[in-house]
Amino acid sequence: MRLTSTRRLLLAVAAAPLALGLAACGDKTAEPAKGDPIAKITPPAGQKWEEMVSDGQDGGMILGNPQAPIKLVEYGSLSCPHCARFAQEGMQPLMSDYVATGRVSYEYRSFAIHPQDIPLTLLVRCAPKPAFFAMVEQVYTNFDAMNAPLGDPAVQQKAEEASKNPPATRFMAISQALGFTDFFAARGIAAPQANACLANLDNAKQIADYAKKYGADGISSTPTILINGRTMPADDSTWPKVSEALRLAGAR
Repeated sequence: MRLTSTRRLLLAVAAAPLALGLAACGDKTAEPAKGDPIAKITPPAGQKWEEMVSDGQDGGMILGNPQAPIKLVEYGSLSCPHCARFAQEGMQPLMSDYVATGRVSYEYRSFAIHPQDIPLTLLVRCAPKPAFFAMVEQVYTNFDAMNAPLGDPAVQQKAEEASKNPPATRFMAISQALGFTDFFAARGIAAPQANACLANLDNAKQIADYAKKYGADGISSTPTILINGRTMPADDSTWPKVSEALRLAGAR
């Protein structure tokens, strides 16, 4: 299936969590798992867990030991201010204090809930796999500056016009209108490479399909945090609470 209308597709993606998720999410939320302290796990020779990136499930990417006994999963939106705050407060200590020990893996699943999430996800995935989490961190670290143009009526008009482009150039035009192409070019993804990624409609459709699946699975907000399959309450999706839950689970 081809993307025939950015607006129609993204409205469908945004509606899925509301229509399908609310009834299913309650029974997954539970108290954090409690466990005995887990010893640090040595990475393969010459490697560091915090530099290892691998493919996860359901469109996610994993940072660290894929066989870690404690698995942290985040459903995050690259346009979500709460996700940005979580990353700003937690990304560095998560890597140095938890992922680096081999006891915790961190899987990020990009949940496209806003129109700009699809081009942003295409762009963070455009970098070589080892750079994926660095690119996500750059988006969140620079979140306010990246999103400031969205309040400019002229930029809004350009993005609206870009959304009417033919499918093959639509996300490329939206990215240029919102300044994403220049942002990623300054971080090593040259415009021709970015444009090729933004023109990949199969990947764009996959991102949208995963968003629908996340909604059907009961994910109704971002960030949604799971630790070993247990969904943390929405109010606890902050770095201090997540760090406490990881330690309680044995990362200490």
